[in-house]
Amino acid sequence: MYRFLLTRQWVILTLVALLLIPVMVELGFWQLHRHENRVAHNRLIERNLEARPAPVTELTSPGHVVPKDDYWRSVTATGSFDTRNEVVIRQRTAPDGDRIGYFVLTPLLLGDGRAVLVNRGWIETGTDLTAFPEIPAPPAGEVTVTGRLMGDETTEASGIKDKRGLPDRQFMLINSAQQAERLDREVLGGYIELVEPAAASPRPLDEPDHDGIGVNMAYAVQWWIFAAGVPVGWVILLRRELADRRRAETTGDEEHDAPVPVPS
Repeated sequence: MYRFLLTRQWVILTLVALLLIPVMVELGFWQLHRHENRVAHNRLIERNLEARPAPVTELTSPGHVVPKDDYWRSVTATGSFDTRNEVVIRQRTAPDGDRIGYFVLTPLLLGDGRAVLVNRGWIETGTDLTAFPEIPAPPAGEVTVTGRLMGDETTEASGIKDKRGLPDRQFMLINSAQQAERLDREVLGGYIELVEPAAASPRPLDEPDHDGIGVNMAYAVQWWIFAAGVPVGWVILLRRELADRRRAETTGDEEHDAPVPVPS
C-alpha cells in the first residue's frame, strides 16, 4: 500500500519537506535573535539617556573611537562656539522625517585648546545648494552644553558616500578626524547631539526611538508555524493519496465483479 512512497515524486516531496523544516526553524531563531538584539539596543539607549551627565572629556579624547556602549550617553562640555568654522552636513532627514536638509555642526572650543564637535540640529537647505545657508547663531561667550555622545560617522557604518568637491564648508559625514585636519587643532573623537541649550532653529534632534520592538518576534513565530505545518501538510497529502488509491482499487474491483451482459 505504501510502495508509492518510493516513487520519484514522493521521494522528492519528502526530501523537500525534510529540508524545509530545519531551514524554517533556523529562520525563526534568526528573527528571534534580531528581536533580542533590538530589545538589548533599546535598553542600552534608555540606560544611557537616563545616566547622570558626565563631562565629555571623561568619555572621549582626540582620536578616540567611541564604543557602541557609550552612544547616547548624556555628556556636558564647557567652552565657546566657533561659528567661523561652522559647517553643514548634507542630505539629512528632518526630525519629522518628511524633509531633507542639513545638520549644523559647530566646534565648541574647550578651555584647554581642544575642540568637540556639536551637532546643533537640523535646518532646511534653501533653494541654492551651492551657497552656505543662513544659520541662527549659537549663544555667544562661554556656555555649558548638554547633549548625547555619538561616534564618528564612516561610510562603512552609515552607507553614506563621503563625496569630495562639495561647496565650501559642506560635508557628507560627521567625522572628528576629518574636521581636525581642517581646524588644525585636536578634536575629541565622536560628537555631541545638542540637547541644551536648545533653540527653535536649528531644530534639535529627537531622542532615538527605544520603545518600538519591531516585528521580528512575530516573524519568528510565523517561521516556526510554517515549520510545524510542513509535516502536517505532508501527512494530509499522504492520506489523500491513500484515499485516492483505495477508491481506485474499489472501483476496479467493482468493475471486475460486475456481471457481463449477455447479448439477446
